[in-house]
Amino acid sequence: MTKTPDMTAMLKDVMGAFPVDTSAMEGAFKTSASLNEKLSGVALNAVEKSTEISTKWTKETVAKMTEMSKAKAEPADYAKAMTDFASASAESAAEHMAAFAEIAKKVQMDTVELMMAAGKDAQEEATAAVKKASNDVQAAAKKATSK
Repeated sequence: MTKTPDMTAMLKDVMGAFPVDTSAMEGAFKTSASLNEKLSGVALNAVEKSTEISTKWTKETVAKMTEMSKAKAEPADYAKAMTDFASASAESAAEHMAAFAEIAKKVQMDTVELMMAAGKDAQEEATAAVKKASNDVQAAAKKATSK
């Protein structure tokens, strides 16, 4: 009778001839974690600055409202106080919105810079990984054919 070839043993031999290198995956994970850390830093910095602007804006508004709510001697003084408050609020809004825009602009620039650097790093890592994999496959193929 004919003996059936042991496919499990053959497959095991083939897989053993082509070892898997997990260092590329580890490198990609570390690169990804580093990028996420930097992006989180950019976002948290923006949140901190935005909170400072919001707090300052709120304090200024409350101070202006305190001044507006004081008792006046003449009825016309109430209209003037309301007009002054509205005018000061409009100026304050423009100033603070410009500050928010500057934060957004910086976040955008920092994010683009980080993504460009990450793309360059990823390209270099991919090139190195492909070279190494190619060399490993060639070495394994030579080893397999020399048997």
